[in-house]
Amino acid sequence: MPPTRRALLGTLGAASLATLAAAPAFAAGSRPAAPAGGHAPAHAPGTPIPLRLPAPTGPWPVGTVALHLVDDSRPDPLLPTKPYRELMAGLWYPAEPGARHPTAPWLPPAAAADWDAHSAPALGIPAGAADWRGIRTHARTGAPVARRAGRLPVVLFSSGDGGSRALGTTLVEELASRGHLVVALDSTYEAEQVEFPSGRVERALPLPDDLTPEVIAALLAGHSRARLADARFVLGALDRLAHGDRPDTGTNPLPEGLAEAADPARTGVLGQSLGGSVAAQLAHDEPRVRAAADLDGALLGPVADSGLTKPFLLMASGTKTLRTEPSWASCWPASTGPRYALRLRNAAHGSYTDLQALLPQLVRRLPVPDATGLIGTVDPRRSLAAQRTAVAAFFARYLTGRPTGFLDRPGDDWPELEVLR
Repeated sequence: MPPTRRALLGTLGAASLATLAAAPAFAAGSRPAAPAGGHAPAHAPGTPIPLRLPAPTGPWPVGTVALHLVDDSRPDPLLPTKPYRELMAGLWYPAEPGARHPTAPWLPPAAAADWDAHSAPALGIPAGAADWRGIRTHARTGAPVARRAGRLPVVLFSSGDGGSRALGTTLVEELASRGHLVVALDSTYEAEQVEFPSGRVERALPLPDDLTPEVIAALLAGHSRARLADARFVLGALDRLAHGDRPDTGTNPLPEGLAEAADPARTGVLGQSLGGSVAAQLAHDEPRVRAAADLDGALLGPVADSGLTKPFLLMASGTKTLRTEPSWASCWPASTGPRYALRLRNAAHGSYTDLQALLPQLVRRLPVPDATGLIGTVDPRRSLAAQRTAVAAFFARYLTGRPTGFLDRPGDDWPELEVLR
């Protein structure tokens, strides 16, 4: 299977079934046109380009820990021959200032090597061109939880279909720096690569060669069901953690204060693309979830028709409106809870991933095919700042009770954001 086919359904996730079905040339493996605006300077082979993530802006330093979770109550929904479901989750939280723990990598070493070999070339970035392994987050691995932060509202994060949880690091770190416990979850055998303890990497199962709209719909429905079950399992794990029971396999020591930090009674969900659809459906189904934010994801499942009675934030890209995406058009008028729809002007589907921060650094030195098709033409710094501000304002209002008028009226300070009616 050509790698671009996995990229279309995978690395960035599915914006909508119609979008996927309408891109046969790209899905068939042809190289997209290079972006306009001249050629990037030649990149010297053998010298990987260093990449950096933007620092979070909240008042707290950030800590993180990876948890290895095993659900032995069910067979794996994507690999039924496996009698249990095995997951990796990253927990991000406000940390004690001055912690001397090492900063966490964007991807662990074996996953970074797999990304370089498979995922990056699918985006038109040659293997070895970028130093993916060298990307560092701003979070300290295993740092103690900040005592003065008190009980922490929880946000579950889910990436686009096929995407690693790492693709949401910029937003995840921001929420943690503002006082949330964020749980970023990988979907094993759907995500391009998931690294488990001892360096074992489980790759995504191969996609069918014939990606018709019907096949795509079935794939996404199956992936959505698996993720919903995973999220419910993680909600239960958080409940056990809050009651002092360790829910994981014990591979890494739990950071000091983590067991007492989580407040599962204040839980929200955030997702990009398919992850956004799962967030909306989970909020629809789960009494334990208070609010959901969907970053440019078409909706699957009953929520598309019945809507939400809980707070809902939808952020769109490109020229999409509440009428042009059929699932939004049906969900919006059926929803009775507080709801907000914002569009990030000149953004693309991948603008709601860390590619918004990383690709512009590459384009300056490397011709990346269709970079604007992946992340649009919006100024990357303004795009990330707008996303961070909107998502943080939403969860501050509905998980911590701090009112803000930003979501109704972004104002002149944010011309990148348009309120959709």
